[in-house]
Amino acid sequence: MTDDIGHFAALDTKPFFPRTLGYLRHMGPGYMQSAMTLGGGTAFASIFAGAAFGYQLLWVAPVAMLLGIIMLSAIAHQTLSTGENPFQAMKRHAGPVFAYGWAFSGILSSIIWQFAQYALASAMLVAIARQYGIETQNWVMGLAALAWCVTMALLYESKPRMVRLYENIIKGMVWFIIACFGYVVFRTGVPQPAELLAGAVPFRIPGENQGVEGMTLVVSGLAAAVGANMVFVYPYTLRKRGWGRAHRRLARIDLGFGMFLPYAIAASLMLIASASVFYYGDPELFTGKKIAPWVAAEVLASPERLGPVAGIWIFGLGIVAMALSSITMQMMCSGFALCELTGAAPEGPTYRVGMLLPAVGVLGSVFWSDISLWLAVPTNVICGFLLPLAYVGFLILQHKRAYLKDDLPRGPLGALWTVGMLCSIGVVTAFLIWFTITNVPGWIEKLG
Repeated sequence: MTDDIGHFAALDTKPFFPRTLGYLRHMGPGYMQSAMTLGGGTAFASIFAGAAFGYQLLWVAPVAMLLGIIMLSAIAHQTLSTGENPFQAMKRHAGPVFAYGWAFSGILSSIIWQFAQYALASAMLVAIARQYGIETQNWVMGLAALAWCVTMALLYESKPRMVRLYENIIKGMVWFIIACFGYVVFRTGVPQPAELLAGAVPFRIPGENQGVEGMTLVVSGLAAAVGANMVFVYPYTLRKRGWGRAHRRLARIDLGFGMFLPYAIAASLMLIASASVFYYGDPELFTGKKIAPWVAAEVLASPERLGPVAGIWIFGLGIVAMALSSITMQMMCSGFALCELTGAAPEGPTYRVGMLLPAVGVLGSVFWSDISLWLAVPTNVICGFLLPLAYVGFLILQHKRAYLKDDLPRGPLGALWTVGMLCSIGVVTAFLIWFTITNVPGWIEKLG
């Protein structure tokens, strides 16, 4: 599946714009990362931020993704420069603690976070069906979502042509998400254009609104753009494409145009739509609590706002596409992680068993409200602290001459890269400490 190396060598000799346009035809893994992070968490966070503070936090999603891309670009550089198995390289050059912590965080987060994704997808599908006068149950829609996601995930284990088909479907879903929210913003309009521009300026942090602190949303937003399972699955998607040293520039462009740009656009459009309807349109609808996407869809669907077509159908299908694309990527991550933990090849029966482990998340379509208390907080804490552990592992690899040899980053660019990686580690660690202090005591109290 390796793309023609001579073709990329010829592209490298061209000026910036023709070279970049040539590379855009070969993108794939970056879009898969974008699809993975554009899930329920992004939907909840964007709607909440827009309803609470209008356009003031518009800068958070792009900056958060930029921090994640700094780390992922290092992972791409290491994987493509050496050609080594990422897990084995981490185990040998950074240490088993980093390698196994990385793998366990990938598989555990992929399983637990699926409950909320299925809850979101099924609730949204039920709301869409209701517009046609069809009354159905969440578990029925949950099973429909499961069938779609298993079929999609199995494509990725197939022949190279099927892998490309999977990537193209994911690309289509990502741009479908953007088109849906773009249309919603077109219908809602932008009540305060000047504030929209001001909100795009980084590091402006609002105060408090109905008990919601702006700093809380900023810190959580900066830390949540790239999850533990994304960090695990990314190098394996590069290897699955057959990419190597000749594709390092392509990988950087792929992260920029396939991951950063779609994520920043989609998250921003959701925030703008939410702000236009709730913060600027009807502030009384915001009560200081998170607004579920299906509730937001029902608000948008009211006749005095957007109506059922834009509110339920277009907005709702965009949300469903977010959940389903994220689920399939998490299934792939679990499959790769189980293969590494058992020493099996990343294909065949072991991969399929690992891929199906997160299918238990379909129970979230019925029971998420009952089990979230038991699972959400401890999973976020455990997987959260394993994520900076993996980040530190990759930072160590970035400076291991025995591993990278002549590809060890040097000079001002190498130093800047290191600073960026340290910033990513610092932001994630600070968020986890804050999350643990503010959430774990209350969680223990509720259990008691």
